[in-house]
Amino acid sequence: MKRLHLKLNDPAFILNPYPKLELLRDTAPVFWDEVWGKTFFLRYFDIAALLRDRRLGRSLSNVLSRDELGFPPQNPLQKPFDDFQALHMLDREPPDHTRLRSLVQKAFTVSRVENLRERIEGIVAQLLEGAGTSFDVHGVLAEPLPVQVIAELLGVPEAFRAQLRPWSSAIVKLYELGYGEIDMIAASNAVLEFSEMLRGLVEERRIKASDDLISDLVRVEEAGERLTEAELIANCILFLNAGHEATVNGTTGAILALSQNDDARDLLATEAATNPNNSNLFKTAIEEFLRFDTPLPMFERWVLEDFEFTTKLGEVVLLKKGQEVALMYASGNRDPRKFSNPDSLELSRSENAHLTFGLGTHYCIGAPLARLEMQVALHSFLKKIPDFKLENSDLEYGNGFVIRGLKSLHVARI
Repeated sequence: MKRLHLKLNDPAFILNPYPKLELLRDTAPVFWDEVWGKTFFLRYFDIAALLRDRRLGRSLSNVLSRDELGFPPQNPLQKPFDDFQALHMLDREPPDHTRLRSLVQKAFTVSRVENLRERIEGIVAQLLEGAGTSFDVHGVLAEPLPVQVIAELLGVPEAFRAQLRPWSSAIVKLYELGYGEIDMIAASNAVLEFSEMLRGLVEERRIKASDDLISDLVRVEEAGERLTEAELIANCILFLNAGHEATVNGTTGAILALSQNDDARDLLATEAATNPNNSNLFKTAIEEFLRFDTPLPMFERWVLEDFEFTTKLGEVVLLKKGQEVALMYASGNRDPRKFSNPDSLELSRSENAHLTFGLGTHYCIGAPLARLEMQVALHSFLKKIPDFKLENSDLEYGNGFVIRGLKSLHVARI
């Protein structure tokens, strides 16, 4: 296996990772990075196979202890964050994951999400109402939309809503590589404050239920099983963290891509003027945006047992129990072995089994909501400004690659 170091947090790489990822796909599709302590996989079929492989998981806690792994003692500054991580379904493995996901899905149903369409349309219209014809798409539309939707879905009172985005921003910094003690403290404080707010809402819903997700999660039961209060709170925090990053980065990434592809912009603007946001073209377009510029470019998995993994091209890779692998979704989504003309934005692409929401056991439970929010946001934006251009030519992204997103995206009507 090749050994090299990928400078994931280099601003130049974050700005445009695709040329480097293309080079690595051809020259080092599997490599060991000693700095990050991970084995990286860059080709689509290898990533897809590993996502479905039950010998990998999001958590090691049911297989090895920290001492057995040789990890240092838990940093007390990070304990509230670690405790939260240990309780939500994303970082649990079967049978715990199966129980949690089954209970949550009984409340977070596809029909509940689809019933939000009219309300999301209203939120988007309100956000765009005073925007004018020159504004920051990120600050005006992409960032506040999913936070407002999750707040309404959970039933968070208006008085607490301004805190949701800062809490989430602090928590998700610990998903990046190379975070420090200041980040640990901020994330742990956010978990504690968010949990305290949710604990109060849970108590209120036990006394008097409302038409919201927290009320349903309080009531939900299957085969005598219920969510504990700690599990309910942890998964509500997860809904916010996971439920808005993909939409924020996906929406700004889509509008950026349209600003750089006049034909695609004109095609979708015409569609927005004549057809609803759930038209076939809008549906395929959203999938293409999610493939073309992956909102969450990298996910990690732990190796739960020693095994030999054979890549699509026949290379045998020894993976040892307790190791971590990095699955480069952004690379797999541009792999020409899976997608024709992968560097081209093709809005009507029908064969589009991208990796953006994962595969297998941990497939994103919030994918239908992210798709719906992007459909409505882009449809409304293009009806308001069918012909637009970028005003900030120097694009600036956040400091991390794992959650890669623009800080702002200023556009103006042509």
